[in-house]
Amino acid sequence: MDLLIIGITAFSASILTFFSGFGLGTLLMPVFALFFEIEVAIALTGIVHLMNNLFKTVLVGKNINWDVVFKFGLTGFIGSLVGAFTLLTFSKSKYIISYTIASQVFTVSPINLFISILIFSFAFLELFPFYKKLSFKKNKLYFGGLLSGFLGGFSGHQGALRSAFLIKLNLSKISFIASGIMIATIVDISRLSIYFTQYKELKINENLSALATGTLCAFIGAYFGRKILNKITVSFIQYSVILMLMVLSIAMALGVI
Repeated sequence: MDLLIIGITAFSASILTFFSGFGLGTLLMPVFALFFEIEVAIALTGIVHLMNNLFKTVLVGKNINWDVVFKFGLTGFIGSLVGAFTLLTFSKSKYIISYTIASQVFTVSPINLFISILIFSFAFLELFPFYKKLSFKKNKLYFGGLLSGFLGGFSGHQGALRSAFLIKLNLSKISFIASGIMIATIVDISRLSIYFTQYKELKINENLSALATGTLCAFIGAYFGRKILNKITVSFIQYSVILMLMVLSIAMALGVI
């Protein structure tokens, strides 16, 4: 059942990545967190995210704007290193809240609480038109890369801020998507290089079945997402995802997951 849920989520999230405001990591990480400790969930999500981005690069790579990728990706790589290191440092912290309901003990750690706040915030902001229209000037690309890279390394949430910085560049739809995929790939490589220094602690080798399921289903979702990129509107899907993320973030903050 665990693998089925992970597979369905990876498939659905990978399709949505092509035409919604959310990325694969934003949707998949909370589901991994249902079954694994938060730092393990983020690391596993990062691996699936990287493999899926490499696959999507094959699908749309010829449309990448390399000037944008260099300016944004350079500081994004550095920011992701710092974010990933911060994650591993915080993950060693003890829980800050513990309570019991019907003999069931629930605990909340600082990292779980912070990640839940991030997830809820990104989902909540998507409800407001001003956030969807949020953008920054071209000369802020280096800063944007650093900030979104840090969030990518720390929690996997890089897509929303990256889009806000890139949206003002007047790229074509497909170039915007392709360049964002390449930047995300750079951030993934950066953060995974830090995560893998704690390979044994993250128990990646013990969770290869979940990793393989998520990756394969994400590949299939990316393929179909590319096929229907110009044929679908997803307002209802977006708001459904927002609600789902809010519920999951609250559950995480309460120590339920």
